[in-house]
Amino acid sequence: MAKPLVIVESPAKAKTISKFLGSEFLVESSIGHIRDLPKSASEIPDSLKKEPWARLGVDVENSFKPLYVISDKKKAHIKHLKSLVSQASEVLLATDEDREGESIAWHLAEVLAPKVPIRRMVFHEITKSAISEAIENTRDIDQQLVSAQEARRILDRLYGYEVSPVLWKKIKPSLSAGRVQSVATRILVQRERERMAFVSAGYFSVMANATKAKSAFRVNLIGLDSLRVATGRDFSSAGSIDPARIKNAPLVVLDEPSAILIASNLKSKSLLVESVEPKPYRRSPAPPFRTSTLQQEAGRKLRFSSTRTMSAAQRLYEAGFITYMRTDSTYLADAALAQTREIVKELYGNEFVPTRARDYKNSVRNAQEAHEAIRPAGDQWLTPAQITSRVSSDEARLYELIWKRTIASQMTDATGTSVSVRLSAPLALNESIGSDQGARLNPTRALLSASGRTIDHFGFLRVYVEDSDDGDTSSDENDVILPPLVEGEAVSVLSTNYEGHTTSPPPRFTEASLVKTLEEYGVGRPSTYASIISTIQDRGYAFKRGNTLIPSFVAFSVVALLEQYFGELVDYNFTAELENSLDKIANGDIPAVPYLRDFYFGANDQGLKFLVDSQLDAIDPRAINSISIGDDEEGNPIVVRVGRFGPYLSVGDTTAPVPDGIAPDELTTKRAIELLAAGSGDRFLGLHPEIGDPIFVKVGRFGPFIQLGDPELLPKGEKPKTGSLFSTMTPETVTLEDAVSILSLPRIVGRDPETGDDVVVSNGKFGPYVKRGRLSRSLTSESQLLSIGLEDAVAILAQPATGRGRRTATSIELGVDPDGRSIVLRSGRFGPYVSDGTINCTVKQFEVDEGLTMERAVELLAEKRGSMPEVSNEDGEGVKPKKRTTRSTAKATSTAKGSTRSTGARVSARAPRATTPKTPKSKNS
Repeated sequence: MAKPLVIVESPAKAKTISKFLGSEFLVESSIGHIRDLPKSASEIPDSLKKEPWARLGVDVENSFKPLYVISDKKKAHIKHLKSLVSQASEVLLATDEDREGESIAWHLAEVLAPKVPIRRMVFHEITKSAISEAIENTRDIDQQLVSAQEARRILDRLYGYEVSPVLWKKIKPSLSAGRVQSVATRILVQRERERMAFVSAGYFSVMANATKAKSAFRVNLIGLDSLRVATGRDFSSAGSIDPARIKNAPLVVLDEPSAILIASNLKSKSLLVESVEPKPYRRSPAPPFRTSTLQQEAGRKLRFSSTRTMSAAQRLYEAGFITYMRTDSTYLADAALAQTREIVKELYGNEFVPTRARDYKNSVRNAQEAHEAIRPAGDQWLTPAQITSRVSSDEARLYELIWKRTIASQMTDATGTSVSVRLSAPLALNESIGSDQGARLNPTRALLSASGRTIDHFGFLRVYVEDSDDGDTSSDENDVILPPLVEGEAVSVLSTNYEGHTTSPPPRFTEASLVKTLEEYGVGRPSTYASIISTIQDRGYAFKRGNTLIPSFVAFSVVALLEQYFGELVDYNFTAELENSLDKIANGDIPAVPYLRDFYFGANDQGLKFLVDSQLDAIDPRAINSISIGDDEEGNPIVVRVGRFGPYLSVGDTTAPVPDGIAPDELTTKRAIELLAAGSGDRFLGLHPEIGDPIFVKVGRFGPFIQLGDPELLPKGEKPKTGSLFSTMTPETVTLEDAVSILSLPRIVGRDPETGDDVVVSNGKFGPYVKRGRLSRSLTSESQLLSIGLEDAVAILAQPATGRGRRTATSIELGVDPDGRSIVLRSGRFGPYVSDGTINCTVKQFEVDEGLTMERAVELLAEKRGSMPEVSNEDGEGVKPKKRTTRSTAKATSTAKGSTRSTGARVSARAPRATTPKTPKSKNS
């Protein structure tokens, strides 16, 4: 008997929904998009390859009609879907409820062309009640949403495919431009420029420990006579006092002698309380999560990247634990509000439930799609303790964050009293004080301040406190508990101290702060920020150090080119207006085709196409790829040039490679001069005794190395042979004989007497090793590379694997999947996994112990394949992303993965630690 066929995007989502629908429905996955614009020339049909517009995949002369193609890897699956459709009673398209989900549904309807009824069903959470309601309330495909997504896709294709080739020709291959990624890169570069131009300034502060009735508290010096004591915020980025800060309030800048003198003088004084100003304190909870705020908080509290956050959120959504994770809304449905308030009442008591439910207004620029906020799903929400055993560590920690934020959003305000106290003391100094930057004076009176806070009702602070990008989560400075103070009374000084400070450059962006800035500018959609940040790292425009994003010198060249020749394309307001226009298309306010025509051709042929064609010849590659660092001792300009093989320093004819992983603001004039002195040590060692080619020792991005031959004399496309120096060698002492030995590697020691395979020794990324076929073992020293014989090498290969060698362990062939791929179960460094030769997927050990089946392996790989990130449809056009392989980014990734941070909120000094109840027990638990 024919059954309704439900089609969703991912296998995991299909698996969850099928549990709710049972045997009366057939649920299948499309495994993401089923067709798209061609990504390479090979995907363009032969009949269209000669068309001038085929390269773009968009017929710009015929109403911007897109050329949709089905990739080879999707054809077998589409055939499978068509066979299911032919046997179905009806087709229900259950893709996500946003524009992209609507577009996927439309493509499915177009390609599958079912002869049975086809309906669109949408839901914002994968629960039994939500799925049942969606089936009862289906609708037609929303053509306006489809049109808006198609316009977005076409616009990004035109932008990427027209501008990216300019970068290839003028900077280096494999780069790309994108409507959002280029603006995000510009934001990073502008901040780094500010850091490079920043001049630090020094100043001192004075503080004292005062006491009343055996209760000690800290006070800070804030003024001398009528002058205010300078703090860090009073200095400009040029290292001097900001004129705007002294316009109405003259400053005194303390140097070390002045600070010592004042601290010493205050030690013998009593402080007079001049004023006590109590003020009511009230703090409200943050709204429930939307996509961007979830990424920001997960970055701050959990140290998750945006990609890691969205990946974990996707799995939680598909498993039915949270609502849809791509949303601009902070709205909670009435049922969710009731559920939240009931949980607060049960876990914390009536006093933590506000009189009325909180209604958070959406303030997001370019907000779209009337979804709910991200919250726990279902009629009865699981506590974090209840979900831990059912999901991965990442998912459990993210769920806890979402649960706490949702619960806290419907709790009472934290209330109390803030107190600001002003104190004074007479001074008797024997000399004038100050510094060259500010006024100098001989003051007779010091003004000090103290502030504190008392929290009477903790409200939502019992559960959750929102972090901020500067790390100030709860105004710790104000959380001091002050003794009762009265105007006119005197307090004693227990001790005094002084402290030196240096102003800091503006902080680099983290993923969280970059997401926040993009959203503030109205650039792009929050749902695409994770893929945008991933793309700019994949392209080599930025790398991570700890939690911060550092732009590369390549990014400097790309941004300089775009700013000078395509300024409008990276203008924040222009990019935000593009987003507004795409929203108007989605709302049906403007038609898509005229808008695309205006963008591409422009009025009087002054659009994107004309801009690219007219500017190409005007761009000077040498100027674009030169970043000024300063001058050397003789006044010669030092520049960083971006070359095909990486950035390098140049002064006249002298060059030196820029070390991999160095941040642009760290490449000071002094450091550049040191690198140039070291880099100029390249020397000729002699001719190779056998082939007669010259041998050089050079210093490159990854350290010193030996080079055989001159690249300029080699055939086009051929590179000279190179080899790294042994750890015992230096560029100054390496000899011609040493160099010839290094160039002899890898060395074939002989043939294994049992297998007949070559036994080879080589120097690799992790040190010297011996190899036979796919089997390898580490050597104990680099000297063995030149001296080890066949017998000893075979004996080392026969030893049990240790450390990294364990990855060569057992493999069991499970069978062949429907696409002809051999599926293998292997034991890897991090546990068992299955592989089809292209994709690897981790397997739980208990599944292996119970006997992993071929069907389960295919299912796991299909899920992994369906969730693998692709180049964003909204950006990143032009080339396929390259994998990051630099040592700095690898190290940064390792650091990021190893970093963890408690999800517990930071609260004020007197607040109890925020806790997550294991289960609802009592009213006041």
